[in-house]
Amino acid sequence: MPSVVRISISPVKGLALVHPERVMLEHTGVAENRRFHIVDADGRRYNQLRKGALVQIAQEYDGQRLALHFPDGSSAEGEVALGCEVTTDFYGRPVAGHVVEGPWGDALSRWAGRPLRLVQSPFGDAVDRRRGHISLVSTASLAELGRQGGQDAPVDGRRFRMLFELDGCEPHEEDGWVKRHVRIGEALVRLRGDVARCAITTQNPETGVPDLDTLRTIGAYREITTNEAGTKLLPFGVYGEVVEPGAVTLGDRVEVMELSLFEQTA
Repeated sequence: MPSVVRISISPVKGLALVHPERVMLEHTGVAENRRFHIVDADGRRYNQLRKGALVQIAQEYDGQRLALHFPDGSSAEGEVALGCEVTTDFYGRPVAGHVVEGPWGDALSRWAGRPLRLVQSPFGDAVDRRRGHISLVSTASLAELGRQGGQDAPVDGRRFRMLFELDGCEPHEEDGWVKRHVRIGEALVRLRGDVARCAITTQNPETGVPDLDTLRTIGAYREITTNEAGTKLLPFGVYGEVVEPGAVTLGDRVEVMELSLFEQTA
């Protein structure tokens, strides 16, 4: 029976991952996950594709207080207070939010050497794909990617920044769960499609420096698929939406539900 062996969230999108032992899945995902994002002076998202070293910034967030810890030993922390409203483009989708007042923008700007602002968006809005508040990949798929790439060890799952990593699966078994309901701990989710991969996965999850050609390896042994919009993509891992909220804890079982009559005939 598959089980959850790693949970990964990022309160500020693109910074170092946080690995809680337990999360609460709501209809719009995990409340502490991707609650903030960074924009430049022009209002464009400032992410790992623009600066991979963002992953070197550690973070803590409890729903009220946010702390960022920079590689040079400096920190910026305090209670979150919201300022002016801004709109950020997320892959062609406008997401409204508010600039976060306090020390974080200045600290990020000094570290990056350019003006940056921290933005908070409504719970569940700052996701890469609609109805995609959860994502998962199996450790067997990571091991297969390593094997295909000529490595002796599995590829580090942090490169893919998935909410859940699962043990006890066959390689890419999770692909067969798309359009199915899956019980994860107390929560029920419906998986909607494959996750498209980009150059961020080539970056070392500790340093942000590209050091592994994940895209070439995935493309060499995996078939190109299309998403719901018909866009071609390199698939690795799957995403979906929360049908029934509930808690998920490390070690929880993952159960693929029987197909309903509707699903069997769809």
